[in-house]
Amino acid sequence: MLIDFSNIEEQVIPGFLGGEGTFRPRMRVDELGKIMRAVLEPGSSIGLHTHETSSEIIYILKGTGKVLYDGEYIPLKAGDCHYCPKGHAHSLMNDSGEYLEFFAVVPVQ
Repeated sequence: MLIDFSNIEEQVIPGFLGGEGTFRPRMRVDELGKIMRAVLEPGSSIGLHTHETSSEIIYILKGTGKVLYDGEYIPLKAGDCHYCPKGHAHSLMNDSGEYLEFFAVVPVQ
């Protein structure tokens, strides 16, 4: 299956999961999970949340930021991959002045 993100409508979600600023994902969603290419605008974040029924893999495509993972801040840059296993908590933050672009997979488990 080919997923062409350029043909998927971009959503504009302010304050996603209690975060700050704007989250702009293009997502393919089905009963098996979510696959997305997304942007966090400068100063934006995805709020802290626990993955109760899934894990999440986030690959940074462009920009810099940080993740809060189980209480620890970890810096991220293009080429880094963050993994949040089922049962763990995380938050993704763009603390830079440029867009943070990433690819993420959230499989239902």
